[in-house]
Amino acid sequence: MAAKQTVVSREQAANKSEKPRSRIISVIGSVLASAFGVQSQQNYQRDFSEGSPLPFIIVGVIFTLLLVLSLLALVLIITS
Repeated sequence: MAAKQTVVSREQAANKSEKPRSRIISVIGSVLASAFGVQSQQNYQRDFSEGSPLPFIIVGVIFTLLLVLSLLALVLIITS
């Protein structure tokens, strides 16, 4: 059990020291991987062991809107 706590505390320390830009890139990568169904279990666990789900929700909503708008634009281009 102590080994598991050490691993978790090392991951938490690494996440806290992570730069904001790399954190954003990590969130975007996780959302894209999840959207296409290729998210690894390790990354899934890492994402949900962090504090707030808000960054994932925001990026997910933005990704969904961009996907819908790009599909709509594609349909309008094809049908015109």
